[in-house]
Amino acid sequence: MRRLPPPPPSSEITPEARYLRRREILKSAGLFVGTAAAMGTGLVALTGRGRRATITAEPLPADLVVPPPASAAPAGSAAARNPFTTDEPRTPYEDVTTYNNYYELGLDKEDPARNAKTLKPRPWTVVFEGEIKKPQRVDVDTLLKWFPLEERVYRMRCVETWSMVIPWLGFPLGKLLERLEPTSRAKYVAFTTLMDPEQLPFQLTDVLEWPYREGLRLDEAMHPLTILAAGLYGKSLPGQNGAPLRLVVPWKYGFKGIKSIVRIALVEKEPQTSWNMAASREYGFYANVNPDVAHPRWSQAMERRIGDVEKRPTLPFNGYAEEVAHLYTGMDLRMYY
Repeated sequence: MRRLPPPPPSSEITPEARYLRRREILKSAGLFVGTAAAMGTGLVALTGRGRRATITAEPLPADLVVPPPASAAPAGSAAARNPFTTDEPRTPYEDVTTYNNYYELGLDKEDPARNAKTLKPRPWTVVFEGEIKKPQRVDVDTLLKWFPLEERVYRMRCVETWSMVIPWLGFPLGKLLERLEPTSRAKYVAFTTLMDPEQLPFQLTDVLEWPYREGLRLDEAMHPLTILAAGLYGKSLPGQNGAPLRLVVPWKYGFKGIKSIVRIALVEKEPQTSWNMAASREYGFYANVNPDVAHPRWSQAMERRIGDVEKRPTLPFNGYAEEVAHLYTGMDLRMYY
């Protein structure tokens, strides 16, 4: 029987010094043996086999959901390409919801699904501030009534070299920013995750500097592919996937998809981002999927789709180059990685 290749170890996305510290945290908490067992089950999760935790989520109201945008080109023509809905096989719901990086809920892939019960997505408000004409605090359910939710079936590529295909439900971030009316000084969008160790207990560790922070250039945020997701597979977003609201930017590595957002600010200068603060040489601000730019500790040329055994070539911009490459015209993408 052919031996399956091991998944990327959970340490790969963590800078080495922080990984060693993480082991000490787990050991002191009496969890080190459990972690070793979890690493043994990592291959089961990667190949989509074995028993999984049962994940339940409420279906989103049908009247909130609209079909994805269609291609403007005639059906059957060479240009009839709809970037909002890939025709690749979708990653099963069980895999999407049990193989996650959400370090605030645990450090191994299976931890977030086990621990997500501590995250309470209601009541929930999001603050909009900074260089906008309409700063405000909005209840998330009110926010979700501002825009119809669209299904977007996107590829998702993790910096650890695994990937998924996920049917998200969300709305274009650009529509929200238009409503907030950015000022002429707005050049970037800064996002912040909830800071609450009672709900996100691993914020008591020093794996990262909390709360989690991310950012986009304004034109990236305004691009029609960029969405705020409130659901997947027709259901409300589970806690381990970033309930109640997360960012999805399909041409960037997955760590850009900040979860459980409580603050969105438009700012004049490039904002600090959590992984860039932790290891700037390894995790750049732009984080565009680029098979020609290796991570300092592994190649990005190939990836393994969750559920598959064989690897496949990584596509520039995760397959969305036709839509987004123009955003980076004239930029050295080895320098601005």
